[in-house]
Amino acid sequence: MSTELSTVEIQPQAEHRYTVIWLHGLGADGHDFEGIVPELHLHAATHTHFIFPNAPVQPVTINGGAKMRAWYDIVLMSLERKPDVAGIGQSATLLAQLIAQEMAKGIASENILLAGFSQGGVIALQTGLTFPHKLAGIIALSTYLPTLAQLSADRTEANQATPVFIGHGILDSVVAVESGKAVYNALKELGYPAVWHDYPFMAHSVCPEEIAHLSAFINGILK
Repeated sequence: MSTELSTVEIQPQAEHRYTVIWLHGLGADGHDFEGIVPELHLHAATHTHFIFPNAPVQPVTINGGAKMRAWYDIVLMSLERKPDVAGIGQSATLLAQLIAQEMAKGIASENILLAGFSQGGVIALQTGLTFPHKLAGIIALSTYLPTLAQLSADRTEANQATPVFIGHGILDSVVAVESGKAVYNALKELGYPAVWHDYPFMAHSVCPEEIAHLSAFINGILK
C-alpha cells in the first residue's frame, strides 16, 4: 500500500482556520465529494481547506480481484465478517498522516473535521475515535464499523466529547441501515455525543435532506 495519499484539494480563499478531510467510497476517487462543498453553504467555507484523499489502488476480493481505489479489501458481501483489519489500520495511519500535516501548518487538531462515505466512513470513524488529539467532528455516511468489537479497547479519551454525525439511507442495499445504527448505538452506549439521521427514500448515496443536515452539523462546529 502507498505510504502517502494523493489528494484533490480546495484551498481556503481567506485565512486558513479549518480543515475538512473527506474520504470517498469503494471504487470512487477524491473528486467524488468535491462538488458537495458549495451545497453545504458553510459559514467558514472561505477559511476552510478541503482535502479529498484518493484511496490506494488495490485488488478487491469481492470484485473478482479487480484493482480499484479501496481503503481496504472486502472478502465477503457480509461486510462485518472477515474484515481486513490490517488494511483498515493502514488506511487509518495514512489519514492520521494527513491530519498531522495540517497540524504542522498550525491548524489545531480541534479545527480539523473528518468525513467519509461507505468505506471512507469506516476509515473516518476508525481514525477519529482512536486519534490521540481532539478533533472538531466526525461524519460517517452510509457506513459501518467492522472493528466495532475492538472500539472499547482502541478508542482514546481525546475524542470522547467529539460530535459524531451518522447518516444512512433506509433503502441502502450495499451497507444495511442496521449496520449503521449498530455503530450509533455502540457510540451512545460509550457516551459519545453521536447523532443519528436516517432517510426513508435514500439508497447508498446522499440526498438533499442529508446535505441540509450536514450543513447544520458542520456550521455548528466550524464557526
